[in-house]
Amino acid sequence: MNDAVELPPETVDLEEVYRSSNIGDVIKSLDDDLVGLVPVKTRIGEVAALLLVERARRVMGLQAEPPSLHMCFTGNPGTGKTTVAQRMAEILNRLGYIRRNHVVTVSRDDLVGQYIGHTAPKTKEVLKKAMGGVLFIDEAYYLYRPENERDYGQEAIEILLQVMEDRRDDLVVILAGYKDRMDIFFRSNPGMASRIAHHIDFPDYSEQELFAIAAIMLSQMHYLLSEDAKDVLLDYIGRRMRQPRFSNARSIRNALDRARLRQANRLFATRGKPFDRVALQTITGDDIRASRVFAEAHTGA
Repeated sequence: MNDAVELPPETVDLEEVYRSSNIGDVIKSLDDDLVGLVPVKTRIGEVAALLLVERARRVMGLQAEPPSLHMCFTGNPGTGKTTVAQRMAEILNRLGYIRRNHVVTVSRDDLVGQYIGHTAPKTKEVLKKAMGGVLFIDEAYYLYRPENERDYGQEAIEILLQVMEDRRDDLVVILAGYKDRMDIFFRSNPGMASRIAHHIDFPDYSEQELFAIAAIMLSQMHYLLSEDAKDVLLDYIGRRMRQPRFSNARSIRNALDRARLRQANRLFATRGKPFDRVALQTITGDDIRASRVFAEAHTGA
């Protein structure tokens, strides 16, 4: 007697598919850990919905070509691109689209050699490390330097293109960088542009969002702001945003590190007395106001 052929179910419960995938806590962590970025979170949710429905389709026996998952993240520095790439890897892994919850972050120097025969081994070694997970290429446009005839970036691009096509079921590539420069890169490399399915733009943070980010960072490091420090920090953020080389959350972290340095020196200068827990945790307005950001404002710089 022949074994009966198991038929696919007549219906599928998407809520159950969602629960069994265990991606709910990853989506929640995006909301909890990242301030703002509403357009980014919305787009990540849309990609997750696509992958969940594809998973449900497979349960129903509706086989199709796997969706292309290569992505491009554009935006200024410090807007959360690397963090979102890590969360994206976790979502893809839990849904079974990559074997490992694994992100390899590289730049041009990790891929491109300085002499003939050096680029291919470097690029292939990076791809080998990233296989089964996500390869995150920061400032990807630096791979293409048409003004230099002896540049080997194009060789790295050709290898990447081949792997992105042939191994797309085992590697997701995320390119990242400034939007205007990535647009030029794609116009110059149509083969790369055609392989990128999802373009996600990361907006700059507002002053209030950066203040909220600072509060989260301080809490994670077990620091407190005195009442006057809150107003001074908000003032600092507004001034720093108007200065050159501002890098969103990255600049805020640097500012907090310098404030911690000043707090430590302030406490050490009066070390002849005992300090309680609150004193060791508290950053004052003076700790922040000592920044050269305020000094430059007074001198007109």
